[in-house]
Amino acid sequence: MDFNISCAKWNKTSFLIGNLWKVFNQDIIHPRSVAVNHAGLWIRRHQFESGRGYFSFCQLQNPFYTRVPIIRSVIKTLHLRLRIYVSILIVVILVGTVGMMTLENHSLLDSFYFVVVTIATVGFGDIYPVTPAGKLLTIGIILVGVGCFVGLAASAIDMMIEKREHALRQGNLNMMVGVFFSEVGTRLLRCFSVRDPAVDQIRTALLVSDKWSDEDFTRAFTLLHHHGTRIDSRTLDLIQLKRFLTSQRGFMLSFFENPQIIEHEGFTPLLQAVFHLAEELAARDQLTDLPASDYAHLSGDINRVYGLLITEWMTYMHHLKKHFPYLFSLAMRTNPFDAHASAIVR
Repeated sequence: MDFNISCAKWNKTSFLIGNLWKVFNQDIIHPRSVAVNHAGLWIRRHQFESGRGYFSFCQLQNPFYTRVPIIRSVIKTLHLRLRIYVSILIVVILVGTVGMMTLENHSLLDSFYFVVVTIATVGFGDIYPVTPAGKLLTIGIILVGVGCFVGLAASAIDMMIEKREHALRQGNLNMMVGVFFSEVGTRLLRCFSVRDPAVDQIRTALLVSDKWSDEDFTRAFTLLHHHGTRIDSRTLDLIQLKRFLTSQRGFMLSFFENPQIIEHEGFTPLLQAVFHLAEELAARDQLTDLPASDYAHLSGDINRVYGLLITEWMTYMHHLKKHFPYLFSLAMRTNPFDAHASAIVR
């Protein structure tokens, strides 16, 4: 009995230590990725429908700002650490310089030089304290200043490495976005745009060309920001749309085999919206002769998908323009908003 109790205590202790180790090593899985990987997107349906699982197309403030809560929190923490270390170092340098001038009767330049050399652990020995008070001050400079200097250097290196890894991950995620538009997104955009009563107001702004600059993309995003999507679900072939989304469900679910998909906060809400629309359509045995209230509900789901599609498509086009000119060429020639689009080079 005692042996069993000891084993149980040991198992609980080892489990706790293991979890603490994961936390301190930042290796614990984000709860949102757990929801995605273990239950598709259905677990988070209540968050999605309440507006917490996606960002509104009309609320988009900065088109080039990728909302990545995990990576952004890490970088924010690093920035905070840097600010703390820099603040402490400034205080140590100021106090140390004034103290050396007062206690050791050194000049301003010599005092500053001594403090910097001490903090940097160089220690030439050409200037050193001779009074007891000066020695105590030097001990304080070493204990506080050296630690902050090392922490500052380590935090700066960590931040540079994290930003580089983040850029690499975003590049891989953008490849997944491209596959999505090739198989699903572009077709949905064509389907929705032809039923958009206000598409003529934005069509010119969406005819991306190889001469576009960052300013052109910014202007296009600004126009899209003020464009409201008002598609009426009754003008769409809902049966055909249901059939298409059902056939692509397995393909879209495969995206979530990559746990890093949660880092792409522009693309993840789009997939959530598409899955939600597919589920709404699949839940209805028939899609004709529905009540007006139900058509209005489906219209809201469709407009959500359409708005997110336009935003993510434009962001993806900007990415291709900067990094993959040959892919951008094909995407430009098959623009879903161009009535005369053709993959044939003329």
